[in-house]
Amino acid sequence: MSDFDTEIDTSGLNCPLPVLKARKTLNDMSPNQRLRLICTDSGALKDIPAFCKMTGNVLLSSEEVDGKLHFIIEKGA
Repeated sequence: MSDFDTEIDTSGLNCPLPVLKARKTLNDMSPNQRLRLICTDSGALKDIPAFCKMTGNVLLSSEEVDGKLHFIIEKGA
């Protein structure tokens, strides 16, 4: 069983597209569901935590896997 409900891969896209795609996807999700966001834009290291803080979503984890950034975001209430 995976630790996320939905995944989007924004590899190759630069700011602000990963944040915008995450926002759109999270808007269609239910509270407490989890999104795995995959990015290659290094700006996401600052942008995604700031986005989560501003929108009331919870950044559960961030890690680099095979040169890509993986974020697990839990939709807030």
